[in-house]
Amino acid sequence: MRSHKQIAMDERLSAKYVGKLKTAADFLLSDPEIKILQDYANTVSITRLNYNDHGPVHMRKVASNAVKIMDILDKAGIKFNLEEEELGNIEDSKVAVFTASFLHDIGMSIGRDGHERMTITLTQEKIDGLMKLIYPDDLKMQLIIKSLVFEGIIGHMGTQKIHSLEAGVVLVADGCDMEGGRSRIPLIMESGSKVGDIHKYSSAAIKKVYIEKGKDLPLRIQVEMSESAGFFQIEEVLMKKIGMSPVKKYIELYGGVIGQDLKRYL
Repeated sequence: MRSHKQIAMDERLSAKYVGKLKTAADFLLSDPEIKILQDYANTVSITRLNYNDHGPVHMRKVASNAVKIMDILDKAGIKFNLEEEELGNIEDSKVAVFTASFLHDIGMSIGRDGHERMTITLTQEKIDGLMKLIYPDDLKMQLIIKSLVFEGIIGHMGTQKIHSLEAGVVLVADGCDMEGGRSRIPLIMESGSKVGDIHKYSSAAIKKVYIEKGKDLPLRIQVEMSESAGFFQIEEVLMKKIGMSPVKKYIELYGGVIGQDLKRYL
């Protein structure tokens, strides 16, 4: 059963997009098998592995973050790879990025190690179906967008080099989901110290992540926290992901404790 938060997110996602992107969002939001796998990924992540949220809300937030990042960069005149290479347009790039973001952690339903590749194994048929729905008479586009989706999924941990701006957006959008609510469930369930606690407590310190138009560079990411534990999320999670992303050159990154001076990282 979907939570009230998830229902509200689904309604917002479906309502805010048009064209091919709306088709992709509605397809992914309505698929019962994807929903089951996202829910189960959260069970494995939180209950068995003692990690933070890697389930349906997280994947929806990453998808929403990703499209927001793309809109900001697009308005700044940044061309994504499909357009730059004359293979597609911004709408096609958004389909790839949204799809990769929405599915990227489903492999957590098997386990942490190699979950990027497990995501592809579990979702390949769904991705094929979506590509045929959006590009019914265009095998070339089906395969290109599918490959771009795979790159976004494979690259979202920042452990494998990626080459497209599209995949780089997925990586950054994933890193930006660090607000305190993401650690709410594991903190409630906490019964003693365990490996991975720093991820929960540092995430709990993050109060707001702003994704906005930058001043010196096209994109500004600002992380506000209640206590200094939150710097772990910036320095050990977000910074490492940005560092592996082709989007890095367009990003201003700030972080700080509320009421204190912000530190500029990029």
